[in-house]
Amino acid sequence: MSSKVNKVVLAYSGGLDTSVIVKWLMETYNCEVVTFTADLGQGEEVEPARAKAEALGVKQIFIEDVREEFVRDYVFPMFRANAIYEGEYLLGTSIARPLIAKRLIEIANETDADAISHGATGKGNDQVRFELGAYALKPGVQVIAPWREWDLNSRESLLAYCDNHGIEVEKKKGKSPYSMDANLLHISYEGDMLEDPWAEAEEDMWRWTVSPENAPDIATYMELTYEGGDIVAIDGEHLKPHEVLLKLNTVGGANGIGRLDIVENRFVGMKSRGCYETPGGTIMMRAHRAIESITLDREVAHLKDSLMPKYAELVYNGFWWAPEREALQGLIDGTQKYVNGKVRLKLYKGNVIVVGRMSENDSLFDEKIATFEEDDGAYDQKDAAGFIKLNALRLRIAADKGRLL
Repeated sequence: MSSKVNKVVLAYSGGLDTSVIVKWLMETYNCEVVTFTADLGQGEEVEPARAKAEALGVKQIFIEDVREEFVRDYVFPMFRANAIYEGEYLLGTSIARPLIAKRLIEIANETDADAISHGATGKGNDQVRFELGAYALKPGVQVIAPWREWDLNSRESLLAYCDNHGIEVEKKKGKSPYSMDANLLHISYEGDMLEDPWAEAEEDMWRWTVSPENAPDIATYMELTYEGGDIVAIDGEHLKPHEVLLKLNTVGGANGIGRLDIVENRFVGMKSRGCYETPGGTIMMRAHRAIESITLDREVAHLKDSLMPKYAELVYNGFWWAPEREALQGLIDGTQKYVNGKVRLKLYKGNVIVVGRMSENDSLFDEKIATFEEDDGAYDQKDAAGFIKLNALRLRIAADKGRLL
């Protein structure tokens, strides 16, 4: 056990695990517990967590709607970077953890708590993300991770603990067998049959999207307006950041967009299979690259692409509050000054198809130069000969020296 703890702030969902943790902390550390429940757009009512926490004897309860902050300050900056982990994962779980860590520390400071706690297991990435964030923001904070201390290592043992300690838990019939995490950006599924990477996910597992086969036979068109690299309007309607993502999730899900089934490399060293639904994020990624394609300078765009894997790795591994991520963010945000305009999309049976892009003031696409028709001297094709010879110079020298391929 760690040093004496008087008060601890717990990231609390109101579910089985964190309900047990509340009582376990009180019993094991003889301390006061403060709970923090974040509404990240997970699609469930968070207010019932108040009554559950009160029933457990918690006196200080924080329940907060952080949806707008989540999308504005975390999701949007990440999408300016076009961040994808290992070529596929849009980092839906990873990007929510820095905000939760920040609020845990802020509440600890407000309530004079000397420790924070979370319900992440000792096998996953979330323990790292929560704790790296906490230590970056308050170096001397004590972190209690019950899953690394107790011997309650199964759902049955947790339920038995509840029975022995008079903790009321909802035992839903037909409860999903999967370990799930949701926020406005995505919902994830792990465990149960998904632990066999050869087994196809069951259709009734998916909650946010229809299957592409059952999506409408008529395409849905939509127009996204960008300012400074962020979406500010959909079909001409100006929306707040979290409203943008909510609408994109609804339209994308109805068109079978955003399903993903991958095996990823966890930071802690193991491979893990996960299934994800990220309908809005999938649309955002395609559209952002489309508006950048006409507004970003070529070398700037290529530099961003070369930095993106490192940025995505930092987010995935929990280094959001690290100086290197903030340095990269500064560079990335600086590239977005001219990323303004509109993108027109066609959504059809799981596909996001870019059918138009325009920027009235910031487009670098020059039709007079790019045309295959008469360009009235805008581009002298003879110039290409010298350009090619200069770029071939080192290749010709090497060949003359006998360095044949």
